[in-house]
Amino acid sequence: MPPPAVPRKLAIASAAGADHVLDSRTDDLRSAIKALTGGRGVDVVYDPVGGKLFEASLRATAAGGRILLVGFASGEVPQIPANILLVKNISAIGFYWGAHRTLAPRWMQESFEELVCWLGEGSLRPHVSHAFPLTDAVDALRALKARRTTGKVVLTTGV
Repeated sequence: MPPPAVPRKLAIASAAGADHVLDSRTDDLRSAIKALTGGRGVDVVYDPVGGKLFEASLRATAAGGRILLVGFASGEVPQIPANILLVKNISAIGFYWGAHRTLAPRWMQESFEELVCWLGEGSLRPHVSHAFPLTDAVDALRALKARRTTGKVVLTTGV
């Protein structure tokens, strides 16, 4: 049974401008993606999950496409079959933002400044689905773990 937030998440993505939405728990995600793209596949995959979703996404990536790995929320680190990358000329790009604290601290500072500027201008509008007082941080983590959230979860200090 899918978590209760799944239909809301799909509706929020549609309202935000997504042309198509798919429940990632569909029986055959690869086929669903291929059907939406006329059999071609997708050009870019952003994957924060790993595991079986990574495998389906990789197989649904179009020739010459790119797959960006940013995390393994599923707890499963995917093993990338090099033959798929080679045959389809796919680029796999790993990006661990936290490493930039030591590898490129100046770049990270500049990136944060730009994000804050975008937020102030209103060109970046994150969807906040829940706000908890800092004293209820455990409840916030429970909501995330139970997948009841549909966007960012914010802890407030009451200041």
